[in-house]
Formats: sequence, structure tokens, C-alpha cells
Amino acid sequence: MKIHEYQGKEILRKYNVALPKGQVAFSVDEAVSAAQSIGGGVWVVKAQIHAGGRGKGGGVKLARNLDEVRQRAGEILGMTLVTHQTGPEGKVVKRLLIEQGMNIEKEMYVGITLDRAQSRNVVMVSTEGGVEIEKVAAETPEKILKAAVDPGIGLQNFQARQLCFGLGLKGDAFKNGVKFLIALYKAYEATDASLAEINPLVITKEGEVFALDAKMNFDDNALDRQPEIREMRDIDEEDPLEVEATKSNLNYIKLDGNVGCMVNGAGLAMATMDIIKLAGGMPANFLDVGGGASAQTVEAGFRIILKDPHVKAVLINIFGGIVRCDRVATGVVEAAKKVDVHIPIVIRLAGTNAGLAAEILKNSGLSFHVAESLKEAAEKVTQAIAA
Repeated sequence: MKIHEYQGKEILRKYNVALPKGQVAFSVDEAVSAAQSIGGGVWVVKAQIHAGGRGKGGGVKLARNLDEVRQRAGEILGMTLVTHQTGPEGKVVKRLLIEQGMNIEKEMYVGITLDRAQSRNVVMVSTEGGVEIEKVAAETPEKILKAAVDPGIGLQNFQARQLCFGLGLKGDAFKNGVKFLIALYKAYEATDASLAEINPLVITKEGEVFALDAKMNFDDNALDRQPEIREMRDIDEEDPLEVEATKSNLNYIKLDGNVGCMVNGAGLAMATMDIIKLAGGMPANFLDVGGGASAQTVEAGFRIILKDPHVKAVLINIFGGIVRCDRVATGVVEAAKKVDVHIPIVIRLAGTNAGLAAEILKNSGLSFHVAESLKEAAEKVTQAIAA
């Protein structure tokens, strides 16, 4: 689950992570009031959407007096902000973060995430702050320093010191940097986060260290023990189809292709998408209907796939282990009869009651393309789109 920057900073503040003064605002008047409450003579007006690159898109602006705060807030609120992460359709800005201006000397990067190859959380730092870390990793990977954390003891002081040495910090900035990393890791671990990214981490001319930005993602499977974080979910920032899938207990992620996929089991779903790509197609989604899928679940998944206007054909790949193939076939037939389908549907069913499922599909009166193997199914669905 993703949250807004201001929400991430609310969480980090509880763990004594150093942050600028800031307040959220939902209107121009609230933005001006927030600036007055924060005090000072310079403020930053920041759009709050679930995407990076806001500054380049015009969603982060400096204000040197209250009139400028009002003007900047009016310009940003309600705008459709397009960044490299939103896609060309962009996202409408519905809230702002008003923050105090900082006396910045250096901008750096800090990130924490799970390294699955090591089965450990990894703290990453770089002197290249304020730019896309993906670009740094691709072009100058030697500028990213890493420390793998033993899950039994957490981030140690010597690791934080090594990272700060690597960043070239000295004096007060070094001491504050060590405290910052230790506090950030505690926040990451305690909240079941899957990502904590501070870009940029700023060093002020006074030697203070602050999180100028804060991006936090959380493990969906742990939200039951993080009720306060779960309440921060903003469904307006999520894909409507993903929200609908959640309500039906489906695991759905929208992608950029044109082949709709419905599969039971995450591993089989990944393999299905790989084989579609090998056959020359592009998956439009990841959709796992689960091992115990019912006809109603399958129908819900079918409806969600067909609501994506980019989908030109559907591949249904089900292995009948826990779920019976005839149950899946029944759900597909019911959904196809209720939804006006104008695109090819390729079905591959194997396992429990696969023969009975084939009879259900054959006698449905609907036009399905049936495949025996996954390779054949992938080839048929890509050929159907090309036809």
C-alpha cells in the first residue's frame, strides 16, 4: 500500500526522524493558514499524489510571502499533474503539503527495502540526491553504498557510521546523519514497510539533516496489525480496477499490455505472463483468482479484465488443484453471458474435472478458443490479436 508524502512524514515524526515543519492543506485558505502557523519567510508548496517527479511536472513551487503561497496553492490544487510515474493521463491534485523552506547545502539519497537475494533489508545511500535513483543505478552504480541488515539485531551504529563516512559527512552533519539512519530504520521495521525512500535527504549549512521528501510503501499482508496506517489509504490515488479487485478478494495489478490474464496462483500467473511475452504478446494485467476460486470470484475477475479498454484478448489459464476446472468454466460462461464480449477468449484448463470443464465450454453456445498446453494458449491469444 502506498501513502502520501505528508502521511509518511507523520509516521516518521513518531520515530524521531528529523523533518521540516509542515502541514497538509486541502484548500487555498488552508494552505495560507498552514504557512502562517509554520512561520518563517519562505515556504514550499508541494502537490500530494502517489507519484515521483512532482517538481519537474510543476507540482512543487517556492513561495517567499503569503500572497505567493496563495498563488502557488491555487495553481497546483486541482491541476492534472503529469510525471514520469503517472503516465500521460496524469493525476488530479486534491491536497497539498506546505513546508518551511530549508537552507540547503547538499542533497543526498537514502532508501531502505528488502533485498530478496540476501533475504535481508538493505539500507542504501548515495551522494546523488534529488534525481531518479534508477538513473544513478543504471549509469553510476558505484555511487550507491549499501548495508545489509541482520534481522536479528537491526541496523547497527557502525553500519550507519560507515554509510555516513561514505557520504562524506563530517562534524555535526555526520552525527546527525547517523541518528537519522538509525531512526529511519526503526520506523521502517516497526511499521511493516516494504520501502522507505528519502529523496532528497538534505544537509543544511548548519549541519542539520532532514528528510525533505518521504516515500513509504507497506506490506499489504501486514496491514491488519497496522490499523492506523491502513486508515491512510487513499483509493482516489489507486487504479479503479485494482480497488474493485480488492473488494472481491482478487490479486490484480494493471499493466501496459493488451492480453488480459486470469490465472489461479501467483507463480502460475507469473509464468503465464512470461510465456505470453515469449509468444510476442504483452500482458495487460496480473490477476490471481486464488486457489479456492468460486464461480462468483471468476466472474468478478472476468468483469474486471474486460473493463480495461486496452485489453484486446483474454487468456484464462487454470490448473485445477484445489479449485475444480468445471467451477472455473461455469464462472467464465456465466460472466461471458452477462458481459457483452467482443474480443477473443483463449482458455486452457488442466487438472481436476478438466474433461467436465471442456464439456461445459463446448455446450455453452459461446465461442471460446480452447488450448491443451500453455504454449499453445499463448500462441493462440497473440495470433487472435494480430488477426
